Amino acid sequence: MSDLAILYEHPDWFRPLFAGLDRRGIAYRAIHADGLIVDPADPAPPAPVVLNRIAMSSFLRAPEHPIFFAQAVMAQWQAAGARVVNGADVLAIDASKARQLALIAGLGLAIPDTRVVHRAADLAAAAAGLRFPIVVKANIGGSGAGIVRYDTPAELAVAVGDGTVPDSIDRVLLVQEHVPVRGGAITRIETLGGRYLYAIDVDGGGGFDLCPADICLAAPGKAAVTVTRADPAPDLIAAAERIAQAAGLDVGGIEVMIDDRDGTARFYDINALSNFVADPLGVLGWDPHERLIDWLADRIAEVRR
Repeated sequence: MSDLAILYEHPDWFRPLFAGLDRRGIAYRAIHADGLIVDPADPAPPAPVVLNRIAMSSFLRAPEHPIFFAQAVMAQWQAAGARVVNGADVLAIDASKARQLALIAGLGLAIPDTRVVHRAADLAAAAAGLRFPIVVKANIGGSGAGIVRYDTPAELAVAVGDGTVPDSIDRVLLVQEHVPVRGGAITRIETLGGRYLYAIDVDGGGGFDLCPADICLAAPGKAAVTVTRADPAPDLIAAAERIAQAAGLDVGGIEVMIDDRDGTARFYDINALSNFVADPLGVLGWDPHERLIDWLADRIAEVRR
């Protein structure tokens, strides 16, 4: 049996990770979600350590996406004794912007003013107490998908009537104030083992697709995204670590923006799938994949004891 199994869906995102594991001589099994058949009565996980690399944006690439399937599989493998990295509980939070915001707010941290509904018919009523412009967001999104801005209540009402508002694969929608971001860039704070790893500022030029990885930046038709190294204030780093630890996040990013209206730092996204930044040596001066592999090697050593 391999020391490590990696469940993934995207055909290109994890090549740097696989190459790094190969260089280090760490035995692993790469398992593509498509074609995976699981016996619920099978007591054996595929490896002592399992790394979940299923992206919420997978529903954009295939209607038969593995988001909910992966939650069941990760829960089964964890119950069978595997050390699952970003397991079923983390996947459940990753797959719900509503749960993410409730977790963050429960820690006493600021979020964008938001309302959650399960019917498009309730969007206008939910937006009534918010400042326009607002955005309607799919509860499960990815790479900016399922987010539309509405500048007036009348514009939102027309979209509801026309049936053109966003939809979510779980039928949960968020209505959220559109926060004017100070300086135009959000900050993504990456964590590993619940601790700060690095941070980047991402400026999408007003767009919603802020994925900073190589494959994302090279996507056809994608608006220009500017990525620079960031050095967040200690209080922001501490807040991101609290969020990661409360979510049980082993590896992933926490996104925050500074509200230009009042200077408030508003946390708004917990992302359990981090592809890390494009050109890490140029942006950071080091490669986060090596830190991740070190951390995985430690987890493998722990389960062998």
